[in-house]
Amino acid sequence: MSRAAVIGAGTMGNGIAHVFAQHGWEVALVDSASIALERATATIRSNLDRQVKKGALPPEAPGEVLARITPGTSLEAAGDARIVIEAASENPAVKFSLFEQLDRVCAAETILATNTSSISITEIAARTRRPGQVIGMHFMNPVPVMQLVEVIRGHATSDATTRTVMDAVTALGKTPVEVNDYPGFVSNRVLLPMINEAIFCVMEGVATPEAIDTVMKLGMAHPMGPLALADFIGLDICLAILEVLHRGLGDDKYRACPLLRKMVAAGDLGRKTGRGFYSYQTKQGERRLSP
Repeated sequence: MSRAAVIGAGTMGNGIAHVFAQHGWEVALVDSASIALERATATIRSNLDRQVKKGALPPEAPGEVLARITPGTSLEAAGDARIVIEAASENPAVKFSLFEQLDRVCAAETILATNTSSISITEIAARTRRPGQVIGMHFMNPVPVMQLVEVIRGHATSDATTRTVMDAVTALGKTPVEVNDYPGFVSNRVLLPMINEAIFCVMEGVATPEAIDTVMKLGMAHPMGPLALADFIGLDICLAILEVLHRGLGDDKYRACPLLRKMVAAGDLGRKTGRGFYSYQTKQGERRLSP
């Protein structure tokens, strides 16, 4: 396989396109918004330049990598891809619609992958006529840096599709880990309850966000505390994943903390809005005055 398509030019999409193109793939980067494609191209160039400064890439690499990425606003650009990775918003209706369209646009042998962090691969696959060729490829953020890719098998995903994707991930310089299709897969089923419990600790006055994060960084050797990580992920995304876990597994241990719901309702979503458990509008790392 040498041609890929990435659907969605946001943070995850531009990172996935970057990694594929860096490893020699021709990439169609598709987004309905032209401004998102412009931002994605600028982000990819900036990240490539950073890799050059660190000595990880030769000086000519950014131009060569960017030349392999073709931005566009039409899903038709995915028509000749051998693998399509959907990285649109974490909304089931959006993903279901995209997979219905991609199933019509793409060749019969094309593998359709989703970068979803929690939505059922089986449900997505059921919207297509090729459920055996639908699979999850859950990259971690930031994609060019993080090593792991969760490769998630849906109920009907074939062995051949899984092998092809595992091999492709390895060829990208990443480490694929095969998991089965259950709510939250492995990464978020383990991570989000920890983040949620940290938020309960804030709500109940057990400790400040800084104290909680310091305990987890120094005591548990986590590189980032759970509340800073929640801000990085986006509190709205954290809430959406917890709701998938709660609904899908039916256990109240996945019930989202009321404080998380309140902050999302207020629009305090973390880094992307400048405010979450910490403020990013002035000095990075300054805590919110009022959780």
